[in-house]
Amino acid sequence: MIDYKLEAAKAALTLISPNQTIGLGAGSTIAHLVNMLAQNPELVASLTFTSSSFKTTQLLSKHGLRIQSPALLSKLDIYFDGCDQFDSELNALKSGGGIHTTEKVLASMAHEFILLGDEGKFSPQLNATYPVVIEILPQALQIVLAKLNALFPSTTLTQRMSNQKDGALISDNGNMLVDVLFTELPEPAHLNTLVKMIPGVVEHSLFYQIASRAIIAGENGIQTILPKR
Repeated sequence: MIDYKLEAAKAALTLISPNQTIGLGAGSTIAHLVNMLAQNPELVASLTFTSSSFKTTQLLSKHGLRIQSPALLSKLDIYFDGCDQFDSELNALKSGGGIHTTEKVLASMAHEFILLGDEGKFSPQLNATYPVVIEILPQALQIVLAKLNALFPSTTLTQRMSNQKDGALISDNGNMLVDVLFTELPEPAHLNTLVKMIPGVVEHSLFYQIASRAIIAGENGIQTILPKR
């Protein structure tokens, strides 16, 4: 059986040139890319890496690759990341890891933000299959929940709780995470602005018109998708 995520990672590898600063997100496709890069010591000797993901950073460190903190960087050549779903405009939903704030910072500082994955990630339009995750300042949690209920009364709001300790799951930035599951996803441009304008919201997991291309692998081989905007 073909590992399509591995195939997408192989295609991504061809886009990396010597002396670049590369940002990496999380997930199995990214792990494949790191492992393949580590097999090319001449190339990686000239590269600098940063990541939004603790696991990816650990993997980079395990291979002895050069790592820089995102806080010390102002630009990247390429940021590679996966997603749960993306549409024909390359709007993407990233709901799993709860690290979307740092992911979006890195995506925004990159000359190119490239989505990677298998063809099952593509949908002509985003839908309500996955929640939109919102990172919220702790002191604003109740007012943000009330605002979300007023704006989107048919949604289900679920605060993420820890399964390793008593209490809420805390983001890398010390904030709360809430999953917003819609019955029907609002129009992305409207949703992007409306949620960001709520005081106390740090960031949400809709990546609106940030990605420059997507590389996906499937039964028809590798496809590069450019945004229809």
